[in-house]
Amino acid sequence: MRAGRLKAGRFLRRFARHRLAVASALLLLVLAVAAVAAPWVEHWLGVEATGISLLDRFGPPSALHPLGTDELGRDVLVRLLYGGRVSLFVGVTAALASAVIGTGIGLLAGYFGGRLDDLLMRVTDGLIALPLLPLLIVLGAIDLTRLGIPPEVAGSEDASLLRIVVLVALFGWTTVARLVRGATLSARRRDYVRAAVAMGAGSRRIMLAHILPNVAAPAVVATTLTVGNVILLESVLSFLGLGIQPPLPSWGNMLTNAQELVGTAPLLAVWPGLLIFLTVIAVNLLGDGLQDALDPRVVGKR
Repeated sequence: MRAGRLKAGRFLRRFARHRLAVASALLLLVLAVAAVAAPWVEHWLGVEATGISLLDRFGPPSALHPLGTDELGRDVLVRLLYGGRVSLFVGVTAALASAVIGTGIGLLAGYFGGRLDDLLMRVTDGLIALPLLPLLIVLGAIDLTRLGIPPEVAGSEDASLLRIVVLVALFGWTTVARLVRGATLSARRRDYVRAAVAMGAGSRRIMLAHILPNVAAPAVVATTLTVGNVILLESVLSFLGLGIQPPLPSWGNMLTNAQELVGTAPLLAVWPGLLIFLTVIAVNLLGDGLQDALDPRVVGKR
């Protein structure tokens, strides 16, 4: 227990030295808290995220609408907060799902080696060779009702969320898998793994209790960086009309709706675009900070 606290303390001290990463973590925390607080902000302002008021179209910022209103008279601030809930949920959930799949495949390939390693890595190489965005566009355009899913389910808001999460998870695990495989190949030759084998520990226990904690660092960093990529993918798919479907707001489909209004109401495109930009930059800087903190040799060279 004491060793764990000391290790956590060293990690926090190393991470704190990376000021951009700390600032990025604070920014992401603020965005997450603001997104979670969307219903309270909506109630406090006395507006509705989906409430249409054609008489208030393109309204300027005011006490009632701090960021003004859009082309349908909806409050821009509240929609941005609800859009953050969707975009951040999709990014984090899809990244975690990809990390779980990639970590499992990397552990199996690196620990057992041989034909299993060859098979899993050839599958990984095949997925890496596929153009991800065109593939997601094609799969995102599939009519779910043709797969036997009831129309009321296929057209629901949850279905559009789950579709993106599943698609990204199925095709976005390759980076984590390769990193974990490489770390596992190195870890399985270490003395503590050989000692566990000599004591009769099973393969499952060795992988989960001895190897996984020691190869988690590259997986954590890769997962952090994946969040930003997923948010960008969701934004692109929503921009093309294949992602999150209205009336459920996301930063991507808000940007889509504003593309024809850039000349008359440019801020409707600026706000969601700015939030996407800041979130992706913050996530990437956070990943750099985690990488430095998890590898003391990098910090020592600064």
